[in-house]
Amino acid sequence: MANKLKSAADVVRSIPDGSSIALGGFAVARNVITVVHELIRQHKKNLTLSQCVMGMDTDLLVGAGLVSRLIVGGGSLDRFGLVNCVNRARESGQVESHDYSSLSICFRYLAGALGISFIPIKSLIASEVLERLESGPAATDVQRMKCPFTGEEYLLLKALTPDVALVHVQVADREGNCRIDGPRWENEEQAKAARRVIIIAEEIVPTEYIQRYPERTVIPAHRVEAVIHQPFGAHPTAVFGCYDYDGAHLELYVDHVKRPDRVNKYLDEYVLSTRDHWEYLEKVGGLQRLNGLRASRILGY
Repeated sequence: MANKLKSAADVVRSIPDGSSIALGGFAVARNVITVVHELIRQHKKNLTLSQCVMGMDTDLLVGAGLVSRLIVGGGSLDRFGLVNCVNRARESGQVESHDYSSLSICFRYLAGALGISFIPIKSLIASEVLERLESGPAATDVQRMKCPFTGEEYLLLKALTPDVALVHVQVADREGNCRIDGPRWENEEQAKAARRVIIIAEEIVPTEYIQRYPERTVIPAHRVEAVIHQPFGAHPTAVFGCYDYDGAHLELYVDHVKRPDRVNKYLDEYVLSTRDHWEYLEKVGGLQRLNGLRASRILGY
């Protein structure tokens, strides 16, 4: 099998402006910060982002002015606060926002993963969420129908098939077989629905190690186009079993993005002035800081 290891810069160069990108993170956990920073450095434009629960990764891209459309099921920075850049962009009309529930976003990915053009669900019927979808820019992606067998009412959701899925994982091999420990959220469905899958891995292991526990391989190699090896690649968000979130840095980020005139100051200091994620990690405190975030091998957190 091919060695699929690539740099973040090379991978991002292959992502065209206007792409539809599925992000695998959740609030302040397993965000694909490595690639998000590189998308900002290369100033990719007019992106459509989809995600069940958005977090810092989405907020950064919106704050950098790279996003034209959001397809999301909510989101926040957990106890650190709101996604301020996203909220401002929605209110000002800078982005077109399609606001679903998290479950319905997952079902849209599932339809894409199954290779079908739509999927019937019941969970949004009689909800204000559906009323807003039907009266907004997402109206063409939802349709009501009566079941031909029972006459029951269903909602049809159009399949979601992103151009690229970005997923941060704990362990992968050079071929792209990878594991996700802890919560998986919608990552498996994203990877099966997307046309291209990019993995960011904390650790690269021999394929023989992956083969010892084949049932733990969530995304197999044949679906993966490229693997980016980047320890602490989700910083300042957390990766289950590897490291905790960096609370001090998240507070610093929130302090900046609460005010729109300070967003660019954060981007200039921590993204645009760094050549890659290694330089970013040095800027936020280096090994001494990162070592304090490591999960205990005994307790797992």
